[in-house]
Amino acid sequence: MEKLRIAFYTDTYLPNVDGVVTSIINFRKELERRGHDVYVFGSGSPYNKRKYSNDKTFLYTGLSFKPYPQYSIAIFPYNSSLKLRSIGIDIIHSQTPFAMGFSGLMAGKMSQYPVVGSFHTFVNNKYIVEHYYPKSRPVRKFASAYMKKYLRFFYRRCDAVIAPSMTVERMLKAGGIGNVNVVPNCIDTERFNDKVDGTGIRKEYRIKDRDKVVLYVGRLSREKRVETLLRAAKLLVKNDNRIKILIAGRGPSEQYYKDMAHRLGLGHSARFIGFVDQKKLPEVYAASDLLCMPSTFETQGIVSIEAMATGKPVVGADFLSTKEMIRNNFNGEKFAAGDYRQCARKIDKVLNNTKPYIKNAISTGRSFSSEKMTDKLVEVYKLLLYKQAID
Repeated sequence: MEKLRIAFYTDTYLPNVDGVVTSIINFRKELERRGHDVYVFGSGSPYNKRKYSNDKTFLYTGLSFKPYPQYSIAIFPYNSSLKLRSIGIDIIHSQTPFAMGFSGLMAGKMSQYPVVGSFHTFVNNKYIVEHYYPKSRPVRKFASAYMKKYLRFFYRRCDAVIAPSMTVERMLKAGGIGNVNVVPNCIDTERFNDKVDGTGIRKEYRIKDRDKVVLYVGRLSREKRVETLLRAAKLLVKNDNRIKILIAGRGPSEQYYKDMAHRLGLGHSARFIGFVDQKKLPEVYAASDLLCMPSTFETQGIVSIEAMATGKPVVGADFLSTKEMIRNNFNGEKFAAGDYRQCARKIDKVLNNTKPYIKNAISTGRSFSSEKMTDKLVEVYKLLLYKQAID
């Protein structure tokens, strides 16, 4: 296939390490390995703009987006269209629908580049609305309704829409958005695999060989429902003091969850280890016995795939895309969303018979490799460019 020049537009970028950024980095790496050129147009603080901009990454100064602070709103990104012309872009891929994503959409329409729009985040999720939107109920209701209409407006104007899971595909189509293609986010299986050694991590956090480790990795915010895991942990630790809970990540609700762990009497059983560097993350998975994903917010859940690729079963909420990822008695177990008692039972079930899940978890994780998922993404690009050529 001829070399493509692809422009990724995004409202979140490094140093943020969320699902969107991880997806961008993984796809960019594999596309460039195949000989394509990938240019990132993003937003960030003045410091991040200086640090991460280069000849293929163009960052525009942005302000933090309060409904979801990992996103920032670029102040004036619309002159990016001039840069696109000088590069000779073939296709635009808006990874997010806000200021940068919208400028990518407008640049595509003005210059007749095909535009792909990815749906990564439920910014209208009820927990996002409750905790990050304006406190005034009428204003919150108006903002939520406006956001829903805007998302429909944005994605309907993309030439193709990428959904990371069949669950999201169904939701988009039900909302009147067509031309949806399922292309799951990918992981680097060279980094995340069952050969990774977690011994060093267990020593670092003074975890004994006999201890059983339940891991959570992700943003510490209310929509992630970490309280379900903490309440389940209280029941688990009461019956088996060898169980340890490792909580990796930071976020606006970090202190809230730390206080909750203290109130629940978890003491040294629950350890908040903060942000984990990406280089160290595979070892953290390897040091655990399973991953718990209580979130009701996931469009796909990259951490679940990463954990499975390292040979760790996942116990997660039977909700949205997580329920699509996990198969009971196969690669993990599902529990009713928010049901901490059932969560505890499912964790206990896996911890006491982990071996049958491991092989299937590895197979599931490997099925989301960068190579396989990039094949799907390139097919979407090729189809759009073919349609453009014959029109």
